[in-house]
Amino acid sequence: MKYNPMEQVDKRVAESLTRFYIVALLVVAFLTLGGLYLIRKTILSLNYDSRIVNVAGRQRMLSQRLTKLAVLKMENVAHSDSADFDSLLRVWKTSHEQLASRKLPVEKNVTIWKSSALDEMFVNLKPVFDGIHQGFTVIGKKDADSEAKQKALKFILENEPVFLSRMDEIVFQFDKESFARLQNLEKIEWILDIMTIIVLLAEGLLIFRPVVNTTRRAIRMVRNSEQALLKSNSELEKINAELIKAQKEIIRIEEEKYELQLAEDRIRSASLIEGQEEERKRFARELHDGIGQMLTGLKLHAEKLGQNRFADEKQQQRFEQLVKLIQETIQTTRRISYNLMPSVLEDFGLKAALNLLCEQTRESSGINVTFEGNKEKAELSQAMTIGLYRIAQEAVNNAVKHASPDHILVKLKQEKYHVTLEIQDDGKGFLIDDLKTRRASFLDNNGIENIRTRTELMNGELRIESRPNGGTRLEINIDI
Repeated sequence: MKYNPMEQVDKRVAESLTRFYIVALLVVAFLTLGGLYLIRKTILSLNYDSRIVNVAGRQRMLSQRLTKLAVLKMENVAHSDSADFDSLLRVWKTSHEQLASRKLPVEKNVTIWKSSALDEMFVNLKPVFDGIHQGFTVIGKKDADSEAKQKALKFILENEPVFLSRMDEIVFQFDKESFARLQNLEKIEWILDIMTIIVLLAEGLLIFRPVVNTTRRAIRMVRNSEQALLKSNSELEKINAELIKAQKEIIRIEEEKYELQLAEDRIRSASLIEGQEEERKRFARELHDGIGQMLTGLKLHAEKLGQNRFADEKQQQRFEQLVKLIQETIQTTRRISYNLMPSVLEDFGLKAALNLLCEQTRESSGINVTFEGNKEKAELSQAMTIGLYRIAQEAVNNAVKHASPDHILVKLKQEKYHVTLEIQDDGKGFLIDDLKTRRASFLDNNGIENIRTRTELMNGELRIESRPNGGTRLEINIDI
């Protein structure tokens, strides 16, 4: 049997390339499935986080409601609240113990989280909670004497603001840790994307490059054969043409893979942002329709109770402080609900929402924030309306926090097929080159990255102009 070195080379190369190709496919599949698993796990964790935040927020409402019932019970005032005092107290105590023990039932599962900061907060809150709970228990006993009940009520009214304040800190800590987990997911996604690109580059080096080298060796072997010189020359021209075509096809395939990866990243970012907006909208609606209505009802009952003057001046002062606290709580709830999802954005559109944003920022910061908008009203989708509003909100907040401006101008120009949003301030400004090195204060909390991401998701164009002590100008152009 005649030995054919060319056949042996082809066999070895085919086996080697097959192994490399299978390994590359397995690595890419593992990276893809790993990314999907992390996203699924993080989304599930965020759903549980929202439940935890709801329960923590409900603790504040239950505390205020128990306090109200305790005051009414002590004063023997008739009321329309049908809730049982002891039942509310048990729910309040059970929920607090579940939060403090880091085990909260959610549907059929038990959510467990780990945070030394939260543990420390609950440890600091325990004496206040135990004292208030003991006070409620004394007031709820029918056989307790009046003096003991009065002391218990006094302790509750003095310590309830401390309890509410620390519960606010706990809710904010829950939200902060949830946001940190989301940021970690983004970092992991970046790592997986980079590893995928490295695998693709290795695939090109370990698979396609050996193919080219093998072809060259074959050409050299054919040229060394004198008997098939003329025929080999014609074959070589055909092989070279096929190689060029194959290389172009490979380049085209790689470009398509890259574009597909970019599209997948864009879709993933859009899904995350859309999920965030939907969660904000839902939470804002629950705050407004749930807790907000309860607080309004509580205020009405308190005002009716206040129509009768108290015999004791101190009791009258405590009652007035309670009414003031209720009003401040209502205002805080409305402000949080508005920041999550402004109702004016859905009711009156982008122009009215931006105008109101400028007015509220001007009142809260003392900075001259003005809005300009033309009369033309373009037909914008809900996603585009929310995206432009979030961009303006992010830019204005960053200018207020970091630029120290005297004046901020928000300008909206709407045409039939084009929208331009401009945010300009006369603050400290920064060097555009600092955007690459992330030294500019404007980049804190990934502000510019959020604006750029939202602009790209709307297929828009972002332009930034700034110089030190010369202010900053952002312009977003979107074709509808």
